[in-house]
Amino acid sequence: MTTNTTPQTAPAKQGPAPAALLYAVIGGSLLTVVSAFLAWTWTADFPGDLTYYGSPAPIQFLSLVAGLLTAAFALSALGTKGLRWLTPTGARKPVWILALGTLAGTWFTVLAIAVVLGGFAHLEPGAYVALAGSLIPALAAYKLPDDSHKAAPAKQLPSWAEILLITGVFALGLYVITFGIDTDDKEPQLFVTYLIIVGFAAFALLKAGLFDRLGTLTAKHRQVTLLGTAAAAIAFPFIQQSGDTYTLIAVNILIFATVALGLNVVVGLAGLLDLGYVAFLGVGAYAAALVSGSTASAFGVHLPFWAAVLVGALASLIFGVVIGAPTLRLRGDYLAIVTLGFGEIFRIAMGNLDGTSGPDITNGPNGIPNIPHLDLFGWNFGESHNVFGITLGAYANYYFLMLLVMALVVLVFARAGNSRIGRAWVAIREDETAAEAMGINGFKVKLIAFALGATLAGLAGTVQAHVNTTVVPENYVFAGPVPPNSAFLLAAVILGGMGTIRGPILGAALLFLIPAKLAFLQDYQLLAFGIALILLMRFRPEGLIANKRAQLEYHDDTADQAPTDLATAKAGA
Repeated sequence: MTTNTTPQTAPAKQGPAPAALLYAVIGGSLLTVVSAFLAWTWTADFPGDLTYYGSPAPIQFLSLVAGLLTAAFALSALGTKGLRWLTPTGARKPVWILALGTLAGTWFTVLAIAVVLGGFAHLEPGAYVALAGSLIPALAAYKLPDDSHKAAPAKQLPSWAEILLITGVFALGLYVITFGIDTDDKEPQLFVTYLIIVGFAAFALLKAGLFDRLGTLTAKHRQVTLLGTAAAAIAFPFIQQSGDTYTLIAVNILIFATVALGLNVVVGLAGLLDLGYVAFLGVGAYAAALVSGSTASAFGVHLPFWAAVLVGALASLIFGVVIGAPTLRLRGDYLAIVTLGFGEIFRIAMGNLDGTSGPDITNGPNGIPNIPHLDLFGWNFGESHNVFGITLGAYANYYFLMLLVMALVVLVFARAGNSRIGRAWVAIREDETAAEAMGINGFKVKLIAFALGATLAGLAGTVQAHVNTTVVPENYVFAGPVPPNSAFLLAAVILGGMGTIRGPILGAALLFLIPAKLAFLQDYQLLAFGIALILLMRFRPEGLIANKRAQLEYHDDTADQAPTDLATAKAGA
């Protein structure tokens, strides 16, 4: 018996993007670039002074850069020689994302001018040129056919060229970060536009496949990458134009990121939900403050810094074991509630040890003030110093100290994560019952993770006490407008990517820098971060920087492809 089967027609391959649409994208992008050299308003009352011709203000410069990037990627889609490497996985998505970023950043700026100055009558022709120039590429790019494909192997370059490329990328990254941190606090519109443009540009580079290729290069030249990272980090205070104003922000970001990495051991590797983790930061800070020569210390001792560090880390370790031993037999929400209670108990206890409600140890709500600055090998951390003809402020000293602490924490995290105990943490996180059935002592493994995470937080707390020169209970709450607190630390780990090193560092940097630069939104910060986390869980649940395991779990398309492949096989039979 013969069965007639109609062969299925394979879907036709999409052709190249229409040249007319790409030319429209390029034309509109160049129009946006031209608008940056025109005046956008006639009055200097708008922050940044956008009244000049031929000299773009910083906020106009962002639209200029976004327009150039959009035009460059559109030229890559046209097959322009020398730019084809920009779109190894297809041009449509990155071009559209960049065009949207240019549209969002430019239109936000123009609307901000109208709102601040009181109407569109205050706009000059350059603003209308910018509106039209940014709208055209977005509309044209939306109509481009999807040409996504798997990236072909990258062309092999000489080693010196690859190293030079890595160096250039690090230099560019340092400039972009410095530009954002150095934005004037009196110009919040500039920082918002910066976030929009940089966010869309980073997403476009990710979709274009350039981050994957950069990751391949950095993995190939690991030592060069580490040296480049260290050089970029060390160079940051030397290129600051605002003195110590933003170096302090960088110091606090490093403290926040270090604590987030410690929490990443507990949450990201071992899968233990800790809602009171900031208390371990407080334990280290209080322990260091009590033994560092503060005039308000109940002990009246002044230990060297290395000894104060050991005291703070050891105190946090002890608290981690004492709290973890009776509670780590719990799982899930029950463990989270217990850790939340510990965080609140710590804060209340520090406020009650004032000599009235309890022993006079921590000076109660007033905290421990007048913590002296460090003095290591004759180098006073509280004074400015001249290095290579450049004056570095006091906070630059603590910045370099925190770089060393961060490097130590990263080393510990990397070694622990790749060790046998690290693999046991991952097994416990994935399925504790199955892990224990395979012979893993779940309680012991979780207690080690809890103790290690607490120790790393205490280590950062010792530096924080000297940076702030005072320690008060209000700094260690579950949730508040100013990080670090337990909610922000957990958000930094989730936002950046659990189980990774770069993820929590990026998440901590964003969650600290944004509130610091947008203080006028202080009452709405928690609402904004809540919305951001909801969107993240919907569109990128693995975090901004995800490990391969999480990426496969959240974006496994095998089930969707299987029926299609089966149908194709039957049709060809």
